[in-house]
Amino acid sequence: MSKYNLETPFTAFSGKVCKHSKIIFKKVRQTNFTSQICNPRTKPFTEAELARQNKFRQAAAATKTALADPTTRATYEADFKAQSKYQTLYGYVLAQEYSKL
Repeated sequence: MSKYNLETPFTAFSGKVCKHSKIIFKKVRQTNFTSQICNPRTKPFTEAELARQNKFRQAAAATKTALADPTTRATYEADFKAQSKYQTLYGYVLAQEYSKL
């Protein structure tokens, strides 16, 4: 006989689950995560939103390149240790590269 685990969505949600909601399940390692998207987007992205998305993609690519180069990475690591706003090196470098664009 098969086993059913019906409690997963009910232990993770708080509040009303709408008929039009989209429930997302994701398993990372041994932890199950659930999420709910209420009123999902139906309109296409505007030009300004697409431009922001493109700018973020460029910053992410520049971050990957900067962290692959040993000299640039060493410079960013020294600057990262001197600050306290960002908790990860990647986040710090991404913010710096994004501000350059």
